Amino acid sequence: MSDLNYLTKETLAQMKEELTQLKSSGRAEIARQIAEAREKGDLKENAEYDAAKEAQGHHEAKIAHLERAIINARVMETKDIDISKASVLSKVTVTNLANKKTKIYQLVSEKEADVKLDKISVNSLLGKALLGKKIGEVAEYTAPSGTFKFKVESISI
Repeated sequence: MSDLNYLTKETLAQMKEELTQLKSSGRAEIARQIAEAREKGDLKENAEYDAAKEAQGHHEAKIAHLERAIINARVMETKDIDISKASVLSKVTVTNLANKKTKIYQLVSEKEADVKLDKISVNSLLGKALLGKKIGEVAEYTAPSGTFKFKVESISI
């Protein structure tokens, strides 16, 4: 599976801003916590020191993850989107064939996914089923709760 991460310019900018914050003030805060814990005595039996070191490890892992995501980011622009089929950043109007309800979803990367805003990840079950579908085609996927079928009604930007 590809590590490419398709994003909008806005999301890439947010990721870069978060990375800058984590590397500067985030690292400084962790260093302060470690120094404070060191002052409390024997490091072998110092739970505060252990917790601060563990927090440092999680913090550095988050930085590494964000750096990888930024390196693998590909900015998609409206002009790059092929609306002849469902693709990353396209808005797909679908009808659930079981209940006949129609819904519009935007297919986005995992980083941008937000179900409340009807932005679904291309890595989700529905997202994977919709990718590459054309108007009139049926996207089908199976989840633990059953099989779902959605008819693609329209595709837009």
